[in-house]
Amino acid sequence: LDKRLPVRIQADNGSEFISKSLDKWAYEHGVTMDFSRPGKPTDNPFIESFNGSLRDECLNIHWFLSLEDAQEKLDNWRREYNHERTHSSLNDMTPAEFIRSLRKDEDL
Repeated sequence: LDKRLPVRIQADNGSEFISKSLDKWAYEHGVTMDFSRPGKPTDNPFIESFNGSLRDECLNIHWFLSLEDAQEKLDNWRREYNHERTHSSLNDMTPAEFIRSLRKDEDL
């Protein structure tokens, strides 16, 4: 996928998103951090949906025997999620197909 930096990152107020390191990185790269209101999952519906899919389709159905096993199972799920599974929010395309269609439009 494209390696350009985002203009904005929308996140909840979890500890991984309010760290000084992330704040410094975003500032140095001109990326705006946009935090949802505490206790308001409706501020982040796409992320909440993704987290639910990850939990239901991977985390809750596998036993992870080691860090390597967890990485392999998560990599397999991510590959399926991005390259095989269609998403109604992307006009029933996979994320990979959607990105290719955007690139094709940029070439016109």
